Amino acid sequence: MKLTIALALISALAFAQQDVKQRARTAHDLGKQGEDAIPKLLPYVSDTDISVRLETVKSLDDIGGPKTIDPLVRLVNDPDPEIAIRATDGLVNVYMPGYLKTGISGTLQHVGTSIKAKFSDSNDQVIESYVDVRPEVITALGTLVKRGAGTAARANAARAIGILRGRAAIPDLIEALHSKDDSVMFESLSAIEKIRDPEAAPRIAFLIRDLEEKIQIAALSTTGILLNREAAPDVRDALQHARNAKVRKAALTALAMLGAPADHAIFLGYLSDKDDNLRSASAEGLGRIKNPADRAALETNFKNEHKMGPRLASAFALVSLGTVDTGEFSPLRYLINTLNVRSYQGVALAYSVELARDIKVRLAIYPMLPRATKDEKIQLCTVFARSGDKDTLPYLETLSVDPDKEVATEAVRCLRTLRARLP
Repeated sequence: MKLTIALALISALAFAQQDVKQRARTAHDLGKQGEDAIPKLLPYVSDTDISVRLETVKSLDDIGGPKTIDPLVRLVNDPDPEIAIRATDGLVNVYMPGYLKTGISGTLQHVGTSIKAKFSDSNDQVIESYVDVRPEVITALGTLVKRGAGTAARANAARAIGILRGRAAIPDLIEALHSKDDSVMFESLSAIEKIRDPEAAPRIAFLIRDLEEKIQIAALSTTGILLNREAAPDVRDALQHARNAKVRKAALTALAMLGAPADHAIFLGYLSDKDDNLRSASAEGLGRIKNPADRAALETNFKNEHKMGPRLASAFALVSLGTVDTGEFSPLRYLINTLNVRSYQGVALAYSVELARDIKVRLAIYPMLPRATKDEKIQLCTVFARSGDKDTLPYLETLSVDPDKEVATEAVRCLRTLRARLP
């Protein structure tokens, strides 16, 4: 009798395992059939077996597109961290096609019963401002970042919120900053910086004194980007008591972003420092203070500086002070020409975006377009999209029919961004 029962149990277990394998195989195969298979995948989203749900999320990611959003939202808060991570990356991929190739899900490794994911410290990806993300996506990711299945899934959710500009999830990101996990805190800070909501700035100030270098540097950067001038005393303290060159650079750069006249003497003191980064930050700070008395010192630095970073910063400062001529050796010409240099293109672009908010600078740049190089035109499209106004539209429209297809394509994209910004 006992043997019969045992055999029956073994048989039932084998049948159940076989059934699980069949469901997982079906979920896997449906991923090859395109979006028409999505309704057939829905029952597997809530399957009791992890392997079936895992194949389901993989198939949904493979299919992609807006029709996968609802099932992926359900899978984002799956108790299995790998499923949550893959669902998160799948949602980002809907709004930023191609993200799955660079997302965290592609780095997952199984270590015993846990998983590890590789997070890079540099992540500047963010969707275009005209892309609308469904509210339930941000809500689901916000829930995950607060209490998800494992720190990797939570950190990945924070990264996704930043990429998707999920302003509604800022309270969730703030809560995550009190986590004891550095990766969750770092990704949450990075997300807040990308969203750029100044109202969030005071709530991250406590991290300016964090004992973890990576977190402190991220907090300083975010403080500067969000222009939290109330935190200036804490930033000055961080500069004065910097534990190393990296923290000192981050603190001085944050002060430079704030551009407070009270820090004028600090910037002058670092203008001739032996450290390239500190010379750059001090020139930036003087440029934002806009004190005409600093013009002579900045002109001397621009002419005599041999390192590209500090020279670019001096050029930025001089243009900020009103030097907008475009002669061959002028600061503005130097900035625009540097848009051709891959290693400093990002720096020159950031300076140009900030400067082009001034119509006088834009009016100086427009006549340069007919003779601009391909790289200059492409980068200036981004400058115009972020900092242009109605006066910019005709120039982007001209670039949208440029003979070079890459320039024209970029101009069309940036026109859309600019029009979305304008009232």
